Amino acid sequence: MKRILCTVAAALISTAAFTPAAQAQHNRTEVIVVQKAPPALRREAVPAARRGYEWIPGYWNWSGRRYTWVKGHYEKVRRGYVYARPEWRQGDNGWTLQRGGWRAGDRDGDGVRNRDDARPNNPNRN
Repeated sequence: MKRILCTVAAALISTAAFTPAAQAQHNRTEVIVVQKAPPALRREAVPAARRGYEWIPGYWNWSGRRYTWVKGHYEKVRRGYVYARPEWRQGDNGWTLQRGGWRAGDRDGDGVRNRDDARPNNPNRN
């Protein structure tokens, strides 16, 4: 019986020891640097506009060995946020992928965050 309890206790302690490391890795921002330039962006046929949704254009992602195309898609507009598309930037060490995503921002482009920024089909938007 002591042997079983010791085994269970050892398993629990070892699991607890590895849990914070796994969480820390999950929360880190992944930085991708590639020596080879990404291919030119593909032209995509944009489907008909959908009210309350924004078209997110496709981009080249790095799979670890090569570039792979991620198709564009519609995403539901988030009130008070604007979508920044992923882009590759050339630096001293190679090409770095700047991850895109929803960021708090000025949707109507007037430099002021206001209620117009929440409207998905704003004609002043670029």
